[in-house]
Amino acid sequence: MGEIRVWAPSAQVVELVTTSGTGSAQERTPMSAAPDGWWEVDAAPAGGTGGELRYGFSVDGGPARPDPRAVRLPGGVHELSALFTVEADAWTDTAWAGRDIRGAVVYELHLGTFTAEGTLDSAISRLDHLVGLGVDFVELMPVNAFNGDHNWGYDGVGWYAVQETYGGPAALARFVDACHGAGLGVVLDVVYNHLGPSGNYLPDFGPYLSEGTTSWGSSVNLSDPDSDEVRAFIIGTALRWFSEFHVDALRLDAVHALADHRAVHILEELAAATDDLAARLGRPLSLVAESDLNDPRMILPRTVNGLGLTAQWDDDIHHAIHTLVSGERQGYYGDFGSYGCLAKVLTGGFFHDGTYSSFRRRHHGRPIPTGTVPASALLAYTCNHDQIGNRAVGDRPSAYLDGGQLAIKAALVLLSPFTPMLFMGEEWAAATPFQFFTSHPEPELGRATAEGRKAEFAEHGWDSDDVPDPQDPATFERSKLDWTELDEPDHARMLDFYRTLTALRKAEAALHDPAFASVSVEFDDASGWFAMHRGDWSVVCVPGDEPVAVPVALDVEVAWEPVRSDDAGLTSPGHNVIIGRRGNAS
Repeated sequence: MGEIRVWAPSAQVVELVTTSGTGSAQERTPMSAAPDGWWEVDAAPAGGTGGELRYGFSVDGGPARPDPRAVRLPGGVHELSALFTVEADAWTDTAWAGRDIRGAVVYELHLGTFTAEGTLDSAISRLDHLVGLGVDFVELMPVNAFNGDHNWGYDGVGWYAVQETYGGPAALARFVDACHGAGLGVVLDVVYNHLGPSGNYLPDFGPYLSEGTTSWGSSVNLSDPDSDEVRAFIIGTALRWFSEFHVDALRLDAVHALADHRAVHILEELAAATDDLAARLGRPLSLVAESDLNDPRMILPRTVNGLGLTAQWDDDIHHAIHTLVSGERQGYYGDFGSYGCLAKVLTGGFFHDGTYSSFRRRHHGRPIPTGTVPASALLAYTCNHDQIGNRAVGDRPSAYLDGGQLAIKAALVLLSPFTPMLFMGEEWAAATPFQFFTSHPEPELGRATAEGRKAEFAEHGWDSDDVPDPQDPATFERSKLDWTELDEPDHARMLDFYRTLTALRKAEAALHDPAFASVSVEFDDASGWFAMHRGDWSVVCVPGDEPVAVPVALDVEVAWEPVRSDDAGLTSPGHNVIIGRRGNAS
Protein backbone atom coordinates (compact mmCIF):
# COMPACT_ATOMS: atom_id res chain seq x y z
CA MET A 1 0.00 0.00 0.00
CA GLY A 2 2.96 2.35 0.50
CA GLU A 3 3.24 5.43 2.68
CA ILE A 4 -0.04 6.85 3.97
CA ARG A 5 -0.30 10.34 5.45
CA VAL A 6 -3.09 12.38 7.01
CA TRP A 7 -3.23 15.88 8.51
CA ALA A 8 -4.63 15.96 12.05
CA PRO A 9 -2.82 18.80 13.87
CA SER A 10 -4.61 18.54 17.22
CA ALA A 11 -4.67 14.76 17.51
CA GLN A 12 -2.86 12.85 20.25
CA VAL A 13 -3.20 9.46 18.56
CA VAL A 14 -4.01 8.54 14.96
CA GLU A 15 -4.51 4.99 13.73
CA LEU A 16 -4.74 3.68 10.20
CA VAL A 17 -7.77 1.40 9.92
CA THR A 18 -7.79 -1.20 7.14
CA THR A 19 -10.08 -3.97 6.01
CA SER A 20 -10.26 -6.18 2.96
CA GLY A 21 -13.92 -5.40 2.27
CA THR A 22 -17.38 -4.91 3.65
CA GLY A 23 -17.97 -7.04 6.75
CA SER A 24 -14.30 -7.95 7.20
CA ALA A 25 -12.51 -7.43 10.47
CA GLN A 26 -10.72 -4.11 10.86
CA GLU A 27 -7.01 -3.92 11.56
CA ARG A 28 -5.59 -0.86 13.31
CA THR A 29 -2.02 0.33 12.87
CA PRO A 30 -0.59 3.22 14.93
CA MET A 31 0.67 6.13 12.87
CA SER A 32 3.70 8.27 13.68
CA ALA A 33 3.57 12.02 14.23
CA ALA A 34 5.36 14.03 11.53
CA PRO A 35 6.06 17.78 11.28
CA ASP A 36 3.33 20.37 10.82
CA GLY A 37 0.47 18.29 12.15
CA TRP A 38 0.87 15.34 9.79
CA TRP A 39 0.74 11.67 10.69
CA GLU A 40 2.22 8.87 8.62
CA VAL A 41 2.84 5.17 8.38
CA ASP A 42 5.57 3.80 6.14
CA ALA A 43 3.94 0.58 5.04
CA ALA A 44 0.35 -0.31 5.76
CA PRO A 45 -0.86 -3.88 6.22
CA ALA A 46 -2.28 -5.61 3.19
CA GLY A 47 -5.71 -5.66 4.86
CA GLY A 48 -6.29 -9.38 4.47
CA THR A 49 -7.27 -11.32 1.38
CA GLY A 50 -10.37 -11.93 -0.64
CA GLY A 51 -11.51 -8.37 -1.18
CA GLU A 52 -10.59 -4.83 -2.14
CA LEU A 53 -8.53 -3.00 0.45
CA ARG A 54 -10.46 -0.30 2.29
CA TYR A 55 -8.82 2.15 4.65
CA GLY A 56 -9.52 5.11 6.88
CA PHE A 57 -8.31 6.79 10.04
CA SER A 58 -9.26 6.88 13.70
CA VAL A 59 -8.39 10.09 15.55
CA ASP A 60 -7.91 9.83 19.32
CA GLY A 61 -9.77 6.55 19.53
CA GLY A 62 -12.79 7.77 17.58
CA PRO A 63 -14.64 5.87 14.86
CA ALA A 64 -12.90 5.08 11.59
CA ARG A 65 -13.42 7.84 9.04
CA PRO A 66 -12.65 7.91 5.32
CA ASP A 67 -9.48 9.65 4.17
CA PRO A 68 -10.14 13.39 3.64
CA ARG A 69 -8.19 12.99 0.40
CA ALA A 70 -9.95 9.76 -0.59
CA VAL A 71 -9.91 9.29 -4.34
CA ARG A 72 -12.56 6.56 -4.17
CA LEU A 73 -15.46 6.06 -1.79
CA PRO A 74 -16.98 2.81 -3.11
CA GLY A 75 -19.28 2.32 -0.11
CA GLY A 76 -20.40 5.94 0.04
CA VAL A 77 -19.25 8.98 1.99
CA HIS A 78 -19.69 7.34 5.42
CA GLU A 79 -17.58 4.26 4.64
CA LEU A 80 -13.87 3.57 4.33
CA SER A 81 -11.86 4.75 1.34
CA ALA A 82 -10.30 2.79 -1.51
CA LEU A 83 -7.18 3.46 -3.52
CA PHE A 84 -7.30 4.46 -7.16
CA THR A 85 -4.87 5.68 -9.81
CA VAL A 86 -5.62 6.40 -13.45
CA GLU A 87 -3.35 4.05 -15.34
CA ALA A 88 -1.26 5.65 -18.07
CA ASP A 89 -2.51 3.20 -20.70
CA ALA A 90 -6.09 4.36 -20.05
CA TRP A 91 -5.40 7.48 -22.11
CA THR A 92 -5.59 7.79 -25.88
CA ASP A 93 -5.65 11.61 -25.97
CA THR A 94 -2.00 12.31 -26.74
CA ALA A 95 -3.06 14.38 -29.77
CA TRP A 96 -5.26 16.65 -27.62
CA ALA A 97 -3.53 20.03 -27.40
CA GLY A 98 -6.22 21.66 -25.29
CA ARG A 99 -7.67 25.12 -25.76
CA ASP A 100 -8.50 28.24 -23.81
CA ILE A 101 -12.15 28.35 -22.83
CA ARG A 102 -12.55 32.00 -23.88
CA GLY A 103 -14.55 32.25 -27.08
CA ALA A 104 -15.54 28.57 -27.05
CA VAL A 105 -19.09 27.22 -27.04
CA VAL A 106 -19.70 25.61 -23.65
CA TYR A 107 -22.45 23.08 -22.81
CA GLU A 108 -23.46 22.62 -19.18
CA LEU A 109 -25.00 19.31 -18.18
CA HIS A 110 -26.04 17.33 -15.12
CA LEU A 111 -24.87 13.74 -15.43
CA GLY A 112 -27.76 12.20 -13.55
CA THR A 113 -30.37 13.74 -15.84
CA PHE A 114 -28.52 14.09 -19.15
CA THR A 115 -29.29 10.46 -20.03
CA ALA A 116 -31.79 7.90 -18.77
CA GLU A 117 -28.96 5.90 -17.15
CA GLY A 118 -27.41 8.98 -15.54
CA THR A 119 -23.78 7.86 -15.77
CA LEU A 120 -20.54 9.07 -17.26
CA ASP A 121 -20.39 6.12 -19.63
CA SER A 122 -23.91 6.72 -20.92
CA ALA A 123 -23.08 10.39 -21.48
CA ILE A 124 -20.30 9.32 -23.85
CA SER A 125 -22.96 7.99 -26.21
CA ARG A 126 -24.32 11.54 -26.65
CA LEU A 127 -21.04 13.25 -27.52
CA ASP A 128 -21.79 13.04 -31.25
CA HIS A 129 -24.87 15.18 -30.63
CA LEU A 130 -22.72 17.83 -28.95
CA VAL A 131 -20.15 17.80 -31.74
CA GLY A 132 -22.92 18.19 -34.32
CA LEU A 133 -24.33 21.09 -32.32
CA GLY A 134 -21.00 22.92 -32.50
CA VAL A 135 -20.01 22.58 -28.85
CA ASP A 136 -16.35 23.01 -27.84
CA PHE A 137 -16.46 22.30 -24.06
CA VAL A 138 -18.64 20.04 -21.94
CA GLU A 139 -19.19 21.40 -18.44
CA LEU A 140 -20.18 18.82 -15.84
CA MET A 141 -22.11 19.92 -12.80
CA PRO A 142 -20.27 18.66 -9.67
CA VAL A 143 -19.24 15.01 -9.69
CA ASN A 144 -17.46 14.85 -6.31
CA ALA A 145 -18.85 12.37 -3.79
CA PHE A 146 -22.10 13.18 -1.97
CA ASN A 147 -24.45 11.18 0.25
CA GLY A 148 -27.37 9.53 -1.52
CA ASP A 149 -27.99 8.30 -5.05
CA HIS A 150 -28.75 11.57 -6.81
CA ASN A 151 -28.21 15.25 -6.10
CA TRP A 152 -27.50 18.47 -7.93
CA GLY A 153 -23.92 17.94 -6.72
CA TYR A 154 -23.54 20.93 -4.44
CA ASP A 155 -23.82 18.76 -1.31
CA GLY A 156 -20.46 17.11 -1.98
CA VAL A 157 -18.15 16.13 0.87
CA GLY A 158 -15.56 13.94 -0.87
CA TRP A 159 -13.71 16.62 -2.76
CA TYR A 160 -11.05 14.27 -4.17
CA ALA A 161 -13.49 11.48 -5.09
CA VAL A 162 -15.94 10.94 -7.98
CA GLN A 163 -19.51 9.93 -7.13
CA GLU A 164 -19.86 6.16 -7.48
CA THR A 165 -23.38 6.31 -8.92
CA TYR A 166 -21.90 8.21 -11.88
CA GLY A 167 -19.31 5.46 -12.36
CA GLY A 168 -16.50 6.59 -10.06
CA PRO A 169 -13.07 7.91 -11.04
CA ALA A 170 -12.35 5.32 -13.74
CA ALA A 171 -15.50 6.40 -15.58
CA LEU A 172 -14.51 10.07 -15.34
CA ALA A 173 -11.19 9.24 -16.98
CA ARG A 174 -13.00 7.37 -19.76
CA PHE A 175 -15.35 10.32 -20.25
CA VAL A 176 -12.57 12.90 -20.48
CA ASP A 177 -10.62 10.69 -22.87
CA ALA A 178 -13.69 10.22 -25.08
CA CYS A 179 -14.37 13.97 -25.08
CA HIS A 180 -10.83 14.73 -26.15
CA GLY A 181 -11.09 12.10 -28.87
CA ALA A 182 -14.19 13.92 -30.13
CA GLY A 183 -12.44 17.31 -30.02
CA LEU A 184 -14.25 18.47 -26.88
CA GLY A 185 -12.69 20.02 -23.79
CA VAL A 186 -14.00 19.20 -20.32
CA VAL A 187 -14.95 21.61 -17.52
CA LEU A 188 -15.58 20.34 -13.99
CA ASP A 189 -17.80 22.34 -11.66
CA VAL A 190 -16.11 22.31 -8.24
CA VAL A 191 -17.36 23.58 -4.89
CA TYR A 192 -14.84 24.99 -2.41
CA ASN A 193 -17.04 27.43 -0.49
CA HIS A 194 -18.93 24.90 1.66
CA LEU A 195 -19.47 21.20 2.30
CA GLY A 196 -22.64 19.15 2.22
CA PRO A 197 -24.73 18.41 5.30
CA SER A 198 -24.07 14.67 5.44
CA GLY A 199 -20.74 12.84 5.50
CA ASN A 200 -18.50 15.82 6.20
CA TYR A 201 -15.89 14.37 8.56
CA LEU A 202 -13.21 17.00 7.95
CA PRO A 203 -13.74 18.60 11.40
CA ASP A 204 -12.79 15.22 12.97
CA PHE A 205 -9.31 15.71 11.53
CA GLY A 206 -8.57 19.40 11.84
CA PRO A 207 -9.74 23.01 11.55
CA TYR A 208 -11.02 22.78 7.99
CA LEU A 209 -13.97 25.02 8.86
CA SER A 210 -14.10 28.47 10.43
CA GLU A 211 -16.58 30.03 12.82
CA GLY A 212 -18.10 32.02 9.97
CA THR A 213 -21.08 30.82 8.00
CA THR A 214 -22.48 31.02 4.51
CA SER A 215 -26.07 30.44 3.44
CA TRP A 216 -25.13 26.76 3.10
CA GLY A 217 -23.41 26.27 6.48
CA SER A 218 -19.97 26.77 7.99
CA SER A 219 -17.33 28.63 6.01
CA VAL A 220 -14.16 26.93 4.92
CA ASN A 221 -11.10 28.03 6.92
CA LEU A 222 -9.10 30.06 4.41
CA SER A 223 -7.42 32.63 6.64
CA ASP A 224 -7.75 31.58 10.30
CA PRO A 225 -5.02 29.67 12.20
CA ASP A 226 -3.91 26.43 10.50
CA SER A 227 -5.45 27.54 7.20
CA ASP A 228 -2.24 26.92 5.22
CA GLU A 229 -3.02 23.20 5.00
CA VAL A 230 -6.69 23.85 4.22
CA ARG A 231 -5.68 25.99 1.26
CA ALA A 232 -3.21 23.32 0.15
CA PHE A 233 -6.03 20.78 0.40
CA ILE A 234 -8.17 22.85 -1.99
CA ILE A 235 -5.39 23.61 -4.45
CA GLY A 236 -4.30 19.98 -4.38
CA THR A 237 -7.69 18.70 -5.48
CA ALA A 238 -7.99 21.37 -8.19
CA LEU A 239 -4.61 20.56 -9.71
CA ARG A 240 -5.31 16.83 -9.52
CA TRP A 241 -8.30 17.17 -11.85
CA PHE A 242 -6.03 18.88 -14.37
CA SER A 243 -3.05 16.55 -14.11
CA GLU A 244 -4.39 13.08 -13.32
CA PHE A 245 -7.76 13.37 -15.08
CA HIS A 246 -6.69 15.62 -17.98
CA VAL A 247 -9.55 18.06 -17.30
CA ASP A 248 -9.23 21.37 -19.18
CA ALA A 249 -11.06 23.86 -16.96
CA LEU A 250 -12.70 24.25 -13.57
CA ARG A 251 -15.85 26.22 -12.85
CA LEU A 252 -15.47 27.57 -9.30
CA ASP A 253 -18.83 27.65 -7.55
CA ALA A 254 -19.97 30.83 -5.77
CA VAL A 255 -16.54 32.32 -5.15
CA HIS A 256 -18.19 35.32 -3.45
CA ALA A 257 -18.79 32.94 -0.53
CA LEU A 258 -15.07 32.24 -0.06
CA ALA A 259 -14.29 34.12 3.16
CA ASP A 260 -10.59 34.88 2.71
CA HIS A 261 -8.99 37.85 4.48
CA ARG A 262 -5.39 37.24 3.45
CA ALA A 263 -3.34 39.59 1.30
CA VAL A 264 -3.08 36.85 -1.32
CA HIS A 265 -6.58 35.53 -1.96
CA ILE A 266 -7.07 31.77 -2.42
CA LEU A 267 -8.27 32.45 -5.97
CA GLU A 268 -5.07 34.30 -6.83
CA GLU A 269 -3.01 31.49 -5.32
CA LEU A 270 -5.00 28.89 -7.26
CA ALA A 271 -4.71 30.86 -10.49
CA ALA A 272 -0.93 31.13 -10.15
CA ALA A 273 -0.62 27.39 -9.42
CA THR A 274 -2.86 26.57 -12.38
CA ASP A 275 -0.81 28.72 -14.73
CA ASP A 276 2.39 27.03 -13.52
CA LEU A 277 0.87 23.60 -14.11
CA ALA A 278 -0.35 24.62 -17.58
CA ALA A 279 3.21 25.62 -18.47
CA ARG A 280 4.52 22.24 -17.29
CA LEU A 281 1.80 20.26 -19.07
CA GLY A 282 2.06 22.32 -22.25
CA ARG A 283 -1.67 22.89 -22.65
CA PRO A 284 -4.10 25.66 -21.62
CA LEU A 285 -5.92 25.29 -18.31
CA SER A 286 -8.81 27.61 -17.46
CA LEU A 287 -10.44 28.76 -14.24
CA VAL A 288 -13.99 30.14 -14.49
CA ALA A 289 -15.56 31.85 -11.49
CA GLU A 290 -19.20 31.99 -10.56
CA SER A 291 -19.36 35.37 -8.82
CA ASP A 292 -22.15 37.81 -8.08
CA LEU A 293 -19.73 40.55 -7.01
CA ASN A 294 -19.52 42.22 -10.45
CA ASP A 295 -15.86 42.79 -9.63
CA PRO A 296 -13.58 42.84 -12.70
CA ARG A 297 -10.59 42.02 -10.51
CA MET A 298 -11.67 38.40 -10.86
CA ILE A 299 -10.59 38.40 -14.49
CA LEU A 300 -7.92 41.09 -14.48
CA PRO A 301 -4.32 39.85 -14.82
CA ARG A 302 -2.28 39.50 -11.64
CA THR A 303 0.20 41.97 -13.13
CA VAL A 304 -2.38 44.72 -12.57
CA ASN A 305 -3.49 43.45 -9.15
CA GLY A 306 -6.24 41.22 -10.48
CA LEU A 307 -6.83 37.65 -9.36
CA GLY A 308 -5.91 36.28 -12.77
CA LEU A 309 -8.84 33.94 -13.39
CA THR A 310 -9.58 33.08 -17.00
CA ALA A 311 -13.26 33.96 -17.08
CA GLN A 312 -16.42 34.34 -15.02
CA TRP A 313 -20.14 33.72 -15.36
CA ASP A 314 -22.09 36.93 -15.95
CA ASP A 315 -25.66 36.87 -14.62
CA ASP A 316 -26.23 40.49 -15.69
CA ILE A 317 -26.12 39.41 -19.34
CA HIS A 318 -28.65 36.67 -18.65
CA HIS A 319 -30.94 39.01 -16.71
CA ALA A 320 -30.83 41.73 -19.37
CA ILE A 321 -31.72 39.34 -22.19
CA HIS A 322 -34.25 37.29 -20.26
CA THR A 323 -36.22 40.20 -18.87
CA LEU A 324 -36.46 42.03 -22.19
CA VAL A 325 -37.80 38.91 -23.91
CA SER A 326 -39.94 37.44 -21.13
CA GLY A 327 -41.22 40.56 -19.40
CA GLU A 328 -40.45 39.06 -15.98
CA ARG A 329 -39.46 41.59 -13.32
CA GLN A 330 -39.72 39.68 -10.04
CA GLY A 331 -36.93 39.45 -7.46
CA TYR A 332 -33.47 40.27 -8.74
CA TYR A 333 -34.90 40.99 -12.21
CA GLY A 334 -36.36 44.25 -10.94
CA ASP A 335 -33.67 46.58 -12.34
CA PHE A 336 -33.51 44.83 -15.71
CA GLY A 337 -35.75 44.67 -18.76
CA SER A 338 -35.14 47.86 -20.73
CA TYR A 339 -33.55 48.21 -24.16
CA GLY A 340 -30.94 50.48 -22.62
CA CYS A 341 -30.09 47.82 -20.05
CA LEU A 342 -29.43 45.27 -22.79
CA ALA A 343 -27.33 47.79 -24.71
CA LYS A 344 -25.24 48.43 -21.62
CA VAL A 345 -24.39 44.80 -20.91
CA LEU A 346 -23.60 43.99 -24.56
CA THR A 347 -21.08 46.82 -24.70
CA GLY A 348 -19.81 46.85 -21.11
CA GLY A 349 -20.42 43.42 -19.60
CA PHE A 350 -22.01 44.46 -16.30
CA PHE A 351 -25.27 46.33 -15.78
CA HIS A 352 -24.56 46.96 -12.12
CA ASP A 353 -21.12 48.55 -12.36
CA GLY A 354 -21.40 50.86 -9.39
CA THR A 355 -25.11 51.52 -9.84
CA TYR A 356 -27.83 51.11 -7.24
CA SER A 357 -29.22 47.58 -7.00
CA SER A 358 -32.81 47.66 -5.76
CA PHE A 359 -32.67 43.92 -4.96
CA ARG A 360 -29.62 44.40 -2.73
CA ARG A 361 -30.73 47.86 -1.57
CA ARG A 362 -27.24 49.23 -2.11
CA HIS A 363 -24.82 50.19 -4.86
CA HIS A 364 -23.16 47.25 -6.52
CA GLY A 365 -20.29 46.39 -8.85
CA ARG A 366 -17.51 48.18 -10.68
CA PRO A 367 -17.00 48.89 -14.41
CA ILE A 368 -15.00 46.45 -16.48
CA PRO A 369 -11.96 48.05 -18.17
CA THR A 370 -13.11 47.01 -21.62
CA GLY A 371 -9.82 47.95 -23.23
CA THR A 372 -7.95 45.51 -20.99
CA VAL A 373 -10.36 42.63 -20.51
CA PRO A 374 -11.81 40.81 -23.54
CA ALA A 375 -15.56 40.29 -23.64
CA SER A 376 -14.83 36.57 -24.04
CA ALA A 377 -13.75 36.53 -20.38
CA LEU A 378 -17.47 36.64 -19.56
CA LEU A 379 -19.73 33.61 -19.99
CA ALA A 380 -23.21 34.43 -21.31
CA TYR A 381 -26.23 32.13 -21.31
CA THR A 382 -29.96 32.11 -21.97
CA CYS A 383 -30.34 29.85 -18.92
CA ASN A 384 -28.28 27.62 -16.65
CA HIS A 385 -28.91 25.13 -13.86
CA ASP A 386 -29.54 27.92 -11.34
CA GLN A 387 -31.74 30.11 -13.50
CA ILE A 388 -34.01 27.13 -14.17
CA GLY A 389 -33.69 24.98 -11.07
CA ASN A 390 -34.02 27.85 -8.64
CA ARG A 391 -37.43 28.74 -10.02
CA ALA A 392 -40.15 27.31 -7.79
CA VAL A 393 -41.25 24.63 -10.25
CA GLY A 394 -37.99 24.30 -12.23
CA ASP A 395 -39.61 25.37 -15.49
CA ARG A 396 -37.39 26.05 -18.47
CA PRO A 397 -37.92 29.16 -20.65
CA SER A 398 -39.47 26.81 -23.22
CA ALA A 399 -42.39 26.30 -20.80
CA TYR A 400 -43.52 29.94 -21.00
CA LEU A 401 -41.85 31.46 -24.09
CA ASP A 402 -42.59 30.66 -27.73
CA GLY A 403 -40.06 29.63 -30.36
CA GLY A 404 -39.42 33.16 -31.59
CA GLN A 405 -38.67 34.42 -28.09
CA LEU A 406 -36.28 31.53 -27.47
CA ALA A 407 -34.61 32.24 -30.82
CA ILE A 408 -34.00 35.88 -29.86
CA LYS A 409 -32.28 34.81 -26.65
CA ALA A 410 -30.17 32.21 -28.44
CA ALA A 411 -28.99 34.62 -31.14
CA LEU A 412 -28.01 37.34 -28.67
CA VAL A 413 -25.91 34.85 -26.68
CA LEU A 414 -24.37 32.79 -29.46
CA LEU A 415 -23.51 35.74 -31.71
CA SER A 416 -22.26 38.03 -28.95
CA PRO A 417 -18.57 38.72 -28.16
CA PHE A 418 -18.95 36.75 -24.92
CA THR A 419 -18.22 33.06 -24.38
CA PRO A 420 -21.61 31.40 -24.90
CA MET A 421 -22.82 28.61 -22.64
CA LEU A 422 -25.84 26.41 -23.30
CA PHE A 423 -27.71 24.36 -20.72
CA MET A 424 -28.53 20.79 -21.69
CA GLY A 425 -31.67 20.50 -23.77
CA GLU A 426 -32.12 24.19 -24.50
CA GLU A 427 -30.90 23.58 -28.04
CA TRP A 428 -34.11 21.74 -28.82
CA ALA A 429 -36.38 23.69 -26.42
CA ALA A 430 -36.71 20.66 -24.16
CA ALA A 431 -40.12 20.39 -22.52
CA THR A 432 -38.82 18.59 -19.44
CA PRO A 433 -38.22 20.73 -16.34
CA PHE A 434 -34.98 20.85 -14.38
CA GLN A 435 -36.10 20.82 -10.78
CA PHE A 436 -34.14 20.90 -7.54
CA PHE A 437 -33.70 17.33 -6.28
CA THR A 438 -31.96 15.55 -3.41
CA SER A 439 -31.82 12.01 -2.03
CA HIS A 440 -30.68 12.48 1.54
CA PRO A 441 -30.94 9.06 3.26
CA GLU A 442 -31.42 10.68 6.65
CA PRO A 443 -35.19 11.28 7.12
CA GLU A 444 -34.74 14.41 9.23
CA LEU A 445 -32.36 16.02 6.73
CA GLY A 446 -34.62 15.12 3.83
CA ARG A 447 -37.65 16.56 5.59
CA ALA A 448 -35.80 19.77 6.51
CA THR A 449 -34.66 20.21 2.91
CA ALA A 450 -38.18 19.79 1.54
CA GLU A 451 -39.80 22.05 4.14
CA GLY A 452 -37.13 24.72 3.71
CA ARG A 453 -37.60 24.72 -0.05
CA LYS A 454 -41.36 25.20 0.24
CA ALA A 455 -41.02 27.92 2.89
CA GLU A 456 -38.49 29.83 0.79
CA PHE A 457 -40.82 30.10 -2.19
CA ALA A 458 -43.89 30.73 -0.06
CA GLU A 459 -42.15 33.91 1.12
CA HIS A 460 -42.01 35.02 -2.52
CA GLY A 461 -45.69 34.45 -3.17
CA TRP A 462 -45.67 30.93 -4.61
CA ASP A 463 -48.24 28.37 -3.48
CA SER A 464 -46.12 25.94 -1.47
CA ASP A 465 -48.22 23.06 -2.83
CA ASP A 466 -46.81 23.82 -6.30
CA VAL A 467 -43.19 23.46 -5.19
CA PRO A 468 -41.90 19.96 -5.96
CA ASP A 469 -40.57 17.92 -3.06
CA PRO A 470 -36.83 17.60 -3.76
CA GLN A 471 -36.78 14.28 -1.88
CA ASP A 472 -39.50 12.73 -4.05
CA PRO A 473 -37.80 10.42 -6.59
CA ALA A 474 -40.33 11.64 -9.17
CA THR A 475 -38.79 15.13 -8.98
CA PHE A 476 -35.49 13.66 -10.14
CA GLU A 477 -37.10 11.48 -12.80
CA ARG A 478 -39.09 14.42 -14.24
CA SER A 479 -35.84 16.33 -14.69
CA LYS A 480 -34.26 13.79 -17.04
CA LEU A 481 -33.99 14.86 -20.67
CA ASP A 482 -36.37 13.20 -23.11
CA TRP A 483 -34.23 12.55 -26.15
CA THR A 484 -37.22 11.33 -28.18
CA GLU A 485 -38.32 14.97 -28.41
CA LEU A 486 -35.68 15.42 -31.11
CA ASP A 487 -37.97 13.54 -33.50
CA GLU A 488 -40.76 16.11 -33.08
CA PRO A 489 -40.93 18.94 -35.68
CA ASP A 490 -40.93 21.92 -33.30
CA HIS A 491 -37.97 20.59 -31.31
CA ALA A 492 -36.11 19.64 -34.49
CA ARG A 493 -36.64 23.15 -35.85
CA MET A 494 -35.11 24.73 -32.76
CA LEU A 495 -32.14 22.36 -32.86
CA ASP A 496 -31.52 23.27 -36.51
CA PHE A 497 -31.62 26.97 -35.57
CA TYR A 498 -29.04 26.47 -32.82
CA ARG A 499 -26.78 24.52 -35.18
CA THR A 500 -27.05 27.34 -37.70
CA LEU A 501 -26.08 29.92 -35.08
CA THR A 502 -23.03 28.00 -33.84
CA ALA A 503 -21.89 27.41 -37.42
CA LEU A 504 -22.25 31.13 -38.21
CA ARG A 505 -20.30 32.04 -35.08
CA LYS A 506 -17.42 29.79 -36.05
CA ALA A 507 -17.40 30.70 -39.75
CA GLU A 508 -17.59 34.49 -39.51
CA ALA A 509 -14.69 36.35 -37.91
CA ALA A 510 -16.88 39.29 -36.94
CA LEU A 511 -19.18 37.00 -34.98
CA HIS A 512 -16.46 35.49 -32.83
CA ASP A 513 -14.42 38.64 -32.30
CA PRO A 514 -13.77 38.67 -28.52
CA ALA A 515 -13.36 42.43 -28.12
CA PHE A 516 -15.92 44.69 -26.51
CA ALA A 517 -15.13 47.18 -29.26
CA SER A 518 -16.48 44.72 -31.83
CA VAL A 519 -20.04 45.45 -30.67
CA SER A 520 -22.27 48.42 -31.34
CA VAL A 521 -25.99 48.64 -30.75
CA GLU A 522 -28.99 50.66 -31.78
CA PHE A 523 -32.59 50.37 -30.73
CA ASP A 524 -35.96 52.03 -30.66
CA ASP A 525 -37.82 51.11 -27.51
CA ALA A 526 -40.92 52.97 -28.65
CA SER A 527 -41.15 51.06 -31.92
CA GLY A 528 -39.93 47.83 -30.33
CA TRP A 529 -36.72 46.68 -31.99
CA PHE A 530 -33.10 46.15 -30.98
CA ALA A 531 -30.02 45.57 -33.15
CA MET A 532 -26.61 44.22 -32.15
CA HIS A 533 -24.03 45.04 -34.83
CA ARG A 534 -20.82 43.05 -35.22
CA GLY A 535 -18.67 44.21 -38.13
CA ASP A 536 -20.90 44.02 -41.19
CA TRP A 537 -23.25 41.57 -39.46
CA SER A 538 -26.35 42.48 -37.49
CA VAL A 539 -28.67 40.62 -35.16
CA VAL A 540 -32.05 42.38 -35.21
CA CYS A 541 -34.53 41.46 -32.49
CA VAL A 542 -38.26 42.14 -32.30
CA PRO A 543 -39.19 41.05 -28.77
CA GLY A 544 -42.76 42.39 -28.72
CA ASP A 545 -45.95 40.84 -30.03
CA GLU A 546 -46.69 43.26 -32.87
CA PRO A 547 -45.16 43.61 -36.36
CA VAL A 548 -42.42 46.23 -36.55
CA ALA A 549 -40.71 48.23 -39.30
CA VAL A 550 -36.97 48.24 -38.58
CA PRO A 551 -34.83 50.84 -40.42
CA VAL A 552 -31.85 48.49 -40.71
CA ALA A 553 -31.19 47.23 -44.24
CA LEU A 554 -29.89 43.66 -44.27
CA ASP A 555 -29.14 40.88 -46.68
CA VAL A 556 -30.95 38.33 -44.55
CA GLU A 557 -29.11 35.09 -43.91
CA VAL A 558 -31.20 33.63 -41.08
CA ALA A 559 -34.55 34.54 -39.53
CA TRP A 560 -36.85 32.69 -37.20
CA GLU A 561 -39.91 33.95 -39.10
CA PRO A 562 -39.94 35.32 -42.68
CA VAL A 563 -39.48 39.08 -43.12
CA ARG A 564 -39.78 41.62 -45.91
CA SER A 565 -36.47 43.29 -46.68
CA ASP A 566 -35.69 46.28 -48.91
CA ASP A 567 -33.33 49.25 -49.01
CA ALA A 568 -35.36 51.00 -46.30
CA GLY A 569 -35.03 48.13 -43.84
CA LEU A 570 -37.05 45.20 -42.56
CA THR A 571 -40.69 44.53 -41.82
CA SER A 572 -40.92 41.78 -39.26
CA PRO A 573 -43.59 40.01 -37.26
CA GLY A 574 -43.30 40.04 -33.48
CA HIS A 575 -41.20 37.55 -31.52
CA ASN A 576 -38.59 37.34 -34.24
CA VAL A 577 -34.85 37.57 -34.78
CA ILE A 578 -33.20 38.37 -38.10
CA ILE A 579 -29.50 37.89 -38.84
CA GLY A 580 -27.71 39.19 -41.89
CA ARG A 581 -25.09 41.47 -43.42
CA ARG A 582 -25.38 45.21 -43.76
CA GLY A 583 -24.25 46.27 -47.19
CA ASN A 584 -23.13 49.73 -46.06
CA ALA A 585 -21.54 48.78 -42.75
CA SER A 586 -18.52 50.87 -41.83
